[in-house]
Amino acid sequence: MTEKKLLLLLKEKIRAKHYSIRTEKSYIDWTKRYVYFHNLRHPNLMGAKEIEQFLNYLAVSRNLAASSQNQALNAINFLYKEVLKIDFDQLENISWAKKPKKLPVILSKNEVKKLLQHLNSQPWLMASLLYGTGMRNMECLRLRVKDIDFDQNQINIHCGKGAKDRRAILPESLKKHLQLQLNTVKALHEQDLINGNGEVFLPNALASKSPVSATEYGWKYLFPALRLSVDPRSGKKRRHHLNESVLRKYIYLARKKAGINKPVSAHTLRHSFATHLLENGYDIRTVQELLGHKDVKTTMIYTHVLNRPGLAVKSPLD
Repeated sequence: MTEKKLLLLLKEKIRAKHYSIRTEKSYIDWTKRYVYFHNLRHPNLMGAKEIEQFLNYLAVSRNLAASSQNQALNAINFLYKEVLKIDFDQLENISWAKKPKKLPVILSKNEVKKLLQHLNSQPWLMASLLYGTGMRNMECLRLRVKDIDFDQNQINIHCGKGAKDRRAILPESLKKHLQLQLNTVKALHEQDLINGNGEVFLPNALASKSPVSATEYGWKYLFPALRLSVDPRSGKKRRHHLNESVLRKYIYLARKKAGINKPVSAHTLRHSFATHLLENGYDIRTVQELLGHKDVKTTMIYTHVLNRPGLAVKSPLD
């Protein structure tokens, strides 16, 4: 089996399981790096020993983070089990890289206010949604028009992390701004239809079950990209959502202007949402549900703010 055929089979298996395009690119990239590291030897001729050598190289020579090492192991594991149908026991003995336990960066309510003051237009609305709902950056970018439910005061998040659906609160203060954004999306959609480019990507098998949905306004992204792009899977020219780097760039600039010295990312707003809810007295199970965490232990990391070591304990120096 040639390298080209191997990657083709890998791609087909990933798509059959409805993995995201990001996962597809990642798994293909790690497979290539694994094969090239071993001088183009076919994975069929290698096993746990070669996998461990590759992972050690990533950890020692490349000094990659634990998350990258685990991502590589996931990709190779998928290659052997799903594509090559090789399930050898030695893989179970390969140690996963241990991620360092770090407390999340949290902004105070005043810092969030200052940050948002240095954002405007779509970046302001996206950042406000992240802080106001606890969504992840990609969950926000993947929102469709139909997901905004003004009557029920909620936002429906589909296929979040772990392919889970959940509901988020719809901040009252953002309703007017969201309606204006929807008006902008509708006008852009109508212009795209006139130009013959009114289609949008549909999830999973919906494209074949209901192809007409691809041109419906309700399926349009809430934050559409400025330009049309070619879908890497279908080859069709469509208007996708904004790239995740857009908000990252604006938040970086806003942090500098606001004089905030902490490292701030889009995910920092999600951390701040959870922490401020706990500070306001909401129970941890409610916060867990809003964040979409599978295990409450994941949410427990935010309880460090309730201990308030700097406030409850008085220094002997004082």
